[in-house]
Amino acid sequence: MCGIVGAIADRNIVPILMEGLRRLEYRGYDSAGLAILTNGQLKRQRRQGKVAELQLALDAEPMASTIGIAHTRWATHGVPSEKNAHPHISHDGLAIVHNGIIENHEQLRDELQSAGYVFTSDTDTEVIAHRIHYHLKKTPNVFDAVQTTVAELQGAYALVVMSEANPGQLILARCGCPVVVGLGEGENFVASDVSALLPVTRRFIFLEEGDVAEIHRSHVRVVGKDGKPVHRAVKESELSADAAEKGQYAHYMLKEIHEQPRAVAQTLEERVANGRLLEAAFGPTATEIFKRTEAVHIVACGTSFHAGAVARYLIEQVCRLPCHIDIASEYRYRNPVVPKNTLFVTISQSGETADTLAALRLAKEGGYLSSLAVCNVPESSLVRESELVMLTRAGPEIGVASTKAFTTQIAALTMLVIALAKYRTADAERERGLVTRLIEIPGLIEKTLTLDPVMKKLAERFVDKHHALFLGRGILHPIAMEGALKLKEISYIHAEAYPAGELKHGPLALVDADMPIITVAPNNDLLEKLKSNLMEVRARGGELFVFADPDSGFESSDGVTVIKMPKHVTYLQAPSIYTIPMQLLAYHVAILRGTDVDQPRNLAKSVTVE
Repeated sequence: MCGIVGAIADRNIVPILMEGLRRLEYRGYDSAGLAILTNGQLKRQRRQGKVAELQLALDAEPMASTIGIAHTRWATHGVPSEKNAHPHISHDGLAIVHNGIIENHEQLRDELQSAGYVFTSDTDTEVIAHRIHYHLKKTPNVFDAVQTTVAELQGAYALVVMSEANPGQLILARCGCPVVVGLGEGENFVASDVSALLPVTRRFIFLEEGDVAEIHRSHVRVVGKDGKPVHRAVKESELSADAAEKGQYAHYMLKEIHEQPRAVAQTLEERVANGRLLEAAFGPTATEIFKRTEAVHIVACGTSFHAGAVARYLIEQVCRLPCHIDIASEYRYRNPVVPKNTLFVTISQSGETADTLAALRLAKEGGYLSSLAVCNVPESSLVRESELVMLTRAGPEIGVASTKAFTTQIAALTMLVIALAKYRTADAERERGLVTRLIEIPGLIEKTLTLDPVMKKLAERFVDKHHALFLGRGILHPIAMEGALKLKEISYIHAEAYPAGELKHGPLALVDADMPIITVAPNNDLLEKLKSNLMEVRARGGELFVFADPDSGFESSDGVTVIKMPKHVTYLQAPSIYTIPMQLLAYHVAILRGTDVDQPRNLAKSVTVE
């Protein structure tokens, strides 16, 4: 969840480091800092809080250099504070920034303290800095000391090291956390995310697991985990430097909500044509794998888990294949029974979600037929390590509370459903009908976005609430879950989601006039049962907010507010369409409550630690 930026050039790199940190703010953090070498001496500046606080410190005491490293930290070891902020330093001018968690840091700390090292922070990162210095006593080469150190580390890390002893280079290493090298002309850069470096380069080298690299102004040297030099391909990013700007919108989240019609349309482009799904879009071996698939196992976290839950309904309903879904952090610590020819599907916006990535690596030993990643970042670890891939093409999503990543994930997973159904039924007409419904979704989302002013007004009735209950049935239950998550993430209102049929089994005890009940009610075969559930709520004084199909028979009355949705939304389309007002409601409630919409407290965009 932390952010890394580094640079070595023949110009002042401090503005580059600071711009990189600003572009990584979306990841979530609690402190920021940088270190540079100037006239051969290490200088450091750190601040608790936002990057803006660090910039104020630099304005008061300007720094300039041709080499430096910078970092935004999200607390894992030690509370948010200036002393725990990165970079951390050891003796003789050695500085380090680090993402990830070192699991054996206490053992290494004890050994280093016995050797006379004094710690000034509570972090596992300072352990790495001192350990590198410890090994420098035996070798004058920082690269060799880093290699020796990382061989001792247990856990996940992406780290960049800078030293007065070797002032013309940066050393970086990767295990379980992303780190990339950006290539320039007579200058090179390092970051944990491509977006941090887009203003200065679009050419990147992506380090693999176990790599250690040496970055100079003129060249880059990479050594694999076996200690031998390796070649890593240079790739050009398709992202543009201004892809993450807010434009006319007050917040990134609102911009991203309104980008959903285009994002979903882009996800479908070149993948559906003439009423058919082009399954080769999943990869060259997709057709053969889909033909053999007899079951599906989905693993994801958070919002991505909700997208997977939607897919489970579709896979079982449309494909008639068994489908199981796990939260990634739980999957890792059980011993699942894998049915024959099961396709393992991971879903992650960033492609670096630690638990999901670890689940994929574990699944490779579990006897699955193949692995498929649904992801928004083409350069991510999840994409590179999966056999099949469906990129969602949502573009950069800066708001921590996911919106367009969610609806594009549903679109990608719906394409998977159609691909699998093709080999279960061999019905070309059915495939054409499913594809037709799918390509109608961007237009339906566009129509649903016209509810924005309605949601803005409705939000006024939630401002003083402390709790909310979301209800849904069938394939709309995951949408109720997503609606509750959005509200709690950015407005800090406690919200829960339940299948409407579970009201009698506990949640009904909470219902009173102070708890709003938000319900998604498409006109489907569960509608009458849903109406019965809602009558139970009204009988106990609960205030209902119903998002309903115009033909569903719901009308506003005392204690019941009905929001009319687009007509005749099908089973395949309903999850994408009914999530839109949930997003808008959460956004407008958060605005009225004065919370930080794009960077809600305690949360981060890319969860790269367990």
